[in-house]
Amino acid sequence: MWRLTQFTALILALAGCAAPPHAQTRGSEGADIAELWQEPVDLLERDLVTGPGGAALAPRPDTKFEFVSFKTSGTNPGYTLRDASGRIWSVKLGIEAQSEVTTSRILWALGYHQPATYYLPEFTFDGPGPLSGKSQQARFRTDVDPWRPGEVWSWYENPFANTQPFRGLVVAQLILNAWDLKTPNNRIYNAIDPSMRPGRRFIVRDVGASLGEARQFALFHRLGTRGLQGSKNNLDHFERQGFITAVNGEDVAFDYRGVNTPLIDTLTVADVIWACELFARIPDGHWRAAFQAGNYSAEHSERYIKKIKEKVAQGLALKRNPT
Repeated sequence: MWRLTQFTALILALAGCAAPPHAQTRGSEGADIAELWQEPVDLLERDLVTGPGGAALAPRPDTKFEFVSFKTSGTNPGYTLRDASGRIWSVKLGIEAQSEVTTSRILWALGYHQPATYYLPEFTFDGPGPLSGKSQQARFRTDVDPWRPGEVWSWYENPFANTQPFRGLVVAQLILNAWDLKTPNNRIYNAIDPSMRPGRRFIVRDVGASLGEARQFALFHRLGTRGLQGSKNNLDHFERQGFITAVNGEDVAFDYRGVNTPLIDTLTVADVIWACELFARIPDGHWRAAFQAGNYSAEHSERYIKKIKEKVAQGLALKRNPT
């Protein structure tokens, strides 16, 4: 009886944490799409190893960093560190480091704005007490001129919700199994110079909950909570999850079970085709560079790329077989 009472209390607590339902996304008329996405006309010239920050900005593994503070948000441990030049770095440790850098590179190749991020397999820093010394596997992120991060933005209420690039961004999350679609992960970056146009960038960052499997236990899914949404940076899990399960007219059903089902349910055949055409433009060398940026082995990179291309091919097939 005592165990049953405890279980009931747990269920009620989880229900109280349930995410509010969203029947529909809301955008605004006249949104400047360049704030979210810009046609990657220079894709062939983009260096996906070093990313939008470039090689000159990359943190050096032989540098000793200075401890500033502990990371206080998110589920992965980390620090704020300062390098010898005085640059401040947000450092995330653990399993998400690889997948975040690679997923960020792919989103950038598709034309979506991304921050400057890098992967370091090992680094040294002066920390408080026993923390000083070497640490392993970290994502380093920094702010670059002329942009500074500001307020958060929502997947459900934003200026672009009714646009093709926004819906294509949601499709991209499905292709990459990026399942942690929550508001705190999205930031508006504002230009230092107020005369700049566009003066803002809407960025999906902290994308390390990806390249695994986007799936919840059925109980959490029914309750609408964010508990146990999926795995991260897990190749076997990534390979076993599908993409499109059914098409009915313009409606598409996906191999997805999570708290953002109402958002996923807004996607159409046209959205899938648009996003997959973007993915198909990425050359093989760029794919390998994106996974090299996350320090994946050649074998694992090829397996990831093969699975992504299979999903893209399934989406492109909708042009020939729309129903």
